[in-house]
Amino acid sequence: MKHLLKMLDLTGQDITAILDLADQLKYELKHNIRHQPLAGKTLGMIFEKASTRTRVSFEVGMYQLGGLPIFLSASDMQIGRGEPVQDTARVLSRYLDGIMIRTFKQSEVEALARNGSIPIINGLTDFAHPCQVLADLMTIRERRGALDGLKMCFIGDGNNMMNSLIVGCLKMKMEVAVACPADYRPAPEVLDFAQAYPAFSITTDPLEAAVGADVVITDVWASMGQEDERQKRIEAFQGYQINDKVMAAAKPDALVLHCLPAHRGEEITAEVFEAHSDEIFEEAENRLHAQKAVLVKLLG
Repeated sequence: MKHLLKMLDLTGQDITAILDLADQLKYELKHNIRHQPLAGKTLGMIFEKASTRTRVSFEVGMYQLGGLPIFLSASDMQIGRGEPVQDTARVLSRYLDGIMIRTFKQSEVEALARNGSIPIINGLTDFAHPCQVLADLMTIRERRGALDGLKMCFIGDGNNMMNSLIVGCLKMKMEVAVACPADYRPAPEVLDFAQAYPAFSITTDPLEAAVGADVVITDVWASMGQEDERQKRIEAFQGYQINDKVMAAAKPDALVLHCLPAHRGEEITAEVFEAHSDEIFEEAENRLHAQKAVLVKLLG
């Protein structure tokens, strides 16, 4: 594993190794066992999209591992004024030990990896959100002991979260059922990947997807950069809400996850969110531990 660009690049063994290390690092942090395997290492963090969890968890994670995180706002860099990605990659590779980038286009992340000589971590693109999905898988495994054979249901937009969850869960031998409007399906290459798995299904009916689910997951209907589509999307996603009716179709002890921020009353009701807030905020915490594992694997 040279980079973390998208879940499609990882094997099931890669994912398991990251989750096992994340569990170890979480245990050590809780028990005040301090190791600094990244002492003297630097991580450049390029942000073209606003962030709460990604920025704080990567900064804290690098600090806890003994390294130095450097915040790089795209608006303050030459890349924000037209410098080619390939030039930025070659320059930063001479200063840094790794780059985490949170941006819009997946092609930009791929170009950094192709032209640079250091590990690149995708902190989020419009296509993929691998760091979040690793945290999700970590949370599910913590709560259920194993992933193999569990059913994951995602209801909502065929966005970066749906794309990455489909791939990650199938690679971990989970059953995957997703529900989305016909005009908001996941990426074609993700569907091409998933069609090889009998355990995958896609429908326009949320209740059908939720039947027997061990974990139900959703995300906002309009992501960053889609603000001008917000009203159109609110209309398109009516009925694609995690509510009591959906949870009644899932298993009685089903988990609920949300990558946050959540719009209560839209993709999830306030009642369901608060009933499952413990696992949702554990999921948010696990961003820290999963990303620390990725950092150790790539930079250590």
